[in-house]
Amino acid sequence: MRVICAPDTLKGSLKAPAAAGALAEGLERTPGVVAERLPVADGGEGTTDVLQAAVGGTVHEAHVADPLGRQLTARFLLLERSRTAVVESAEAIGLIHLDQHERDPTQTSSAGLGQLMLAALERGAMELIVTLGGSATVDGGEGLRAALPPGALDGVRLRVACDVQNPLLGPRGAAAAFGPQKGATAEQVALLERRLADMSELAHVADVEGAGAAGGLGAALAALGGELVPGADLVLDAIGFAERLRDADLVVTGEGSVDQTTVEGKAPAAVARVCGAAGVPCVVFGGAVRIPQTPLYGHGATAVLRLSGRPSRARRDLVELGEGLGRLASALRSG
Repeated sequence: MRVICAPDTLKGSLKAPAAAGALAEGLERTPGVVAERLPVADGGEGTTDVLQAAVGGTVHEAHVADPLGRQLTARFLLLERSRTAVVESAEAIGLIHLDQHERDPTQTSSAGLGQLMLAALERGAMELIVTLGGSATVDGGEGLRAALPPGALDGVRLRVACDVQNPLLGPRGAAAAFGPQKGATAEQVALLERRLADMSELAHVADVEGAGAAGGLGAALAALGGELVPGADLVLDAIGFAERLRDADLVVTGEGSVDQTTVEGKAPAAVARVCGAAGVPCVVFGGAVRIPQTPLYGHGATAVLRLSGRPSRARRDLVELGEGLGRLASALRSG
């Protein structure tokens, strides 16, 4: 029996490769089960690691500004053969770089992401894949645009991996939907909304799906000629997920919290959808499950399982989940 272990990162607990390894360890305790480790991502934190594990490439480093303008060392992935660079927003301007008391999106800037894109271009990249999940900013890409010299993107193919489909403005927009999780108060959300609405240069792309991703970086990069694409679909295509499903008997995917955002563009729902189309059973797990299971069944999931929800137990939970699924599969085969 061949099982594909395709989890996303469990935020605050395990990165996707470690989660895939834990699942595989449990599954392979059952004789006759072969587990393939194939971690996934949707453009959020860890996308670079997932893509490098699947397709190779070289990781380079650059000194850039963090969300508050302090210098840090950020990475990008360069695929030399295709001259494509994967530039992850979270590497430069991610919430991971700020302490809790520093989270204030009225003060943070996306300039560091622009600097990281320039570093990739200076290394010879002719195509940029910019992933937008996990940013600490709601500046409509103002800092990024200021950091890119005029003409910097001329002749460069720019693809933008979005992990959400939100527009730039309104109740589902960059400020209202994501400002609070980045530290904004209700008054600051209103201020950020006004700032974004005043950016006339983004008006023509404000309603594009994904424009509100990463505090409006989706809109900013679309205005610069970027093609906004669902991050999960881009990653699954890059790692050849559909091809790897051939001869698979089961897929296990999941993330730390299965909620409404899961079915609005996150990797586990995309995995389940591809599995459903291929007729391969797919188990979705979550450290927490905060939505009814029905929407995930509609996306192709066969079963939805909840783990203990305790970050300290995450690895043990996944080993035990793999072990239980292996035993169940064995029993079904023999029965």
